[in-house]
Amino acid sequence: MLGIDAPALASHCQQRRRCAPGDPHASTSALRAALTMESIRFQQFGTDHCGRTLALFSADRGDLSCWQLRNGQDTYKPWWDNGGQLARIYPAAPKSGTASAPWPIA
Repeated sequence: MLGIDAPALASHCQQRRRCAPGDPHASTSALRAALTMESIRFQQFGTDHCGRTLALFSADRGDLSCWQLRNGQDTYKPWWDNGGQLARIYPAAPKSGTASAPWPIA
């Protein structure tokens, strides 16, 4: 999902990467609860360096990235928010200029 970083299982957090804090199982459970809704819509913005789809997903309760952020399950990452798409719909997102890379930049 565009603009967020979900907690990773300890064995999945790559060395030198700043992984999102939190409980990966609780994050997954919260997202599953949101996905019990009838229809899911998405708007794709491209792919990341691993080939994963970058998109905003919404359902009957609203945008799923916002859902996860409001419920304290994920971390907003301006660095990953292509063109500030998520920041436009999630007012609590930090203002531009506060982005930090998800890994150390040498």
